[in-house]
Amino acid sequence: MPPVPVPAEIRPADVDDAAGIAAVYRPYVTDSVASFETVPPDAAEFARRMTAEPRLPWFVACRDGGVVGYAYGGQHRSRAAYRWSVDCSVYLSAAERGAGTGRALYGRLLPVLRDLGYVTAFAGIALPNPASAGLHTALGFTPVGVYRSVGFKAGRWHDVGWWQLPLQELPAEPAEPRAWSPR
Repeated sequence: MPPVPVPAEIRPADVDDAAGIAAVYRPYVTDSVASFETVPPDAAEFARRMTAEPRLPWFVACRDGGVVGYAYGGQHRSRAAYRWSVDCSVYLSAAERGAGTGRALYGRLLPVLRDLGYVTAFAGIALPNPASAGLHTALGFTPVGVYRSVGFKAGRWHDVGWWQLPLQELPAEPAEPRAWSPR
């Protein structure tokens, strides 16, 4: 029987983690269509994204002092009426896939998003991606639609599926979402 993997340490990310986050993300840009970016962001760009307003949570998974995965919340859309909705993403190093690290990262991220006052979380997944679709479905996200042929990368057009997760009951008069602090 293979040994049971030791869970990664999950903690709030800060700008000191930006280089490790960039290293985890790079293959998603250069070697896959999971990200529609075409140039891998560097540590400075990730630090900028992590501290952009409105400040949203970022969490990292670490092993032996190194970042092996991360999850974060991002602004869903810029218009004011969308401010209670949030996009979320998770990225893992190749060795962490299937080890429960994505689930653990979302296990920290999603309750924080709810506690900050967000009402609904969304996840966009370049298709096909059965592992990501399976993770999101297992966590309670439901598919809500597909943008057909929305991105061109690696010589062809790609669809993006959207999944939705209610974080709380719809409030009649929602309070303003609060900013996150990694401390």
